[in-house]
Amino acid sequence: MHEFPVWQVGGLQIDISTFVAITISAIVTFIIARLAVRNLSVDKPSKLQNFMEWAVEFVQNQISSTMPIHRVKPYLSLGMTLILFILVSNLLGLPFGIVTETHHPHEALGITQAMIDDKDGEVEIAWWKSPTADLSVTSGLALITFVIVHFLGLKLNRKHYLKHYFHPYPVFFPINVIETLSKPVTLALRLFANIFAGEVLISTILMMGWVGTPFLIAWQGFSLFVGGVQAFLFMILTMVYISQSAIHDEEH
Repeated sequence: MHEFPVWQVGGLQIDISTFVAITISAIVTFIIARLAVRNLSVDKPSKLQNFMEWAVEFVQNQISSTMPIHRVKPYLSLGMTLILFILVSNLLGLPFGIVTETHHPHEALGITQAMIDDKDGEVEIAWWKSPTADLSVTSGLALITFVIVHFLGLKLNRKHYLKHYFHPYPVFFPINVIETLSKPVTLALRLFANIFAGEVLISTILMMGWVGTPFLIAWQGFSLFVGGVQAFLFMILTMVYISQSAIHDEEH
């Protein structure tokens, strides 16, 4: 397995490959969004405009399955941002990998002499991967979702939001708290596990040399599907949690 370079900033350890990849994911997401709304036309829409219109309609329909249709609009931009950013992040590690070899320790990058000795004097350093293959990234996304969900619950639906912790009986309060805390954990772990497992398998196939080329092509094609499904699941579950917290059941 490859080692990942680490940048020490005070007491923090920043994975350089993750930092670079998540920055590029944000830039790519912003560029796609800007291109999609540039030169909008009713008579002759571009292919990108047509695609984004379909994507917006798709996301709107999915959100409307979790809450009343008249409550969808405020959350449409959040849903589009989540699905687009996570999709780009999931697929970023597929096209290629950037790996260098070293025979000398680089303490500044978190590579110690012990690591090199452990690998018979040579360490492969990976500089590129999908950011969602890092648990800290998926945990950050899940934490953002957790904060948004409960902020909206307290702001828009405080009485019923607080009441649900004691439903159906007060004795269920600890169980309801555990359920609430488990939601961001499962969001983070599901996304991380699927993308990380895919990248580990790609690394394993690459070790096979040219013999593994057909398997690599097939798996990368399947990874496109997995990346899309995981982005969709993260988005739709976020909307389900928002609906449960911020929208009173009587409105359904």
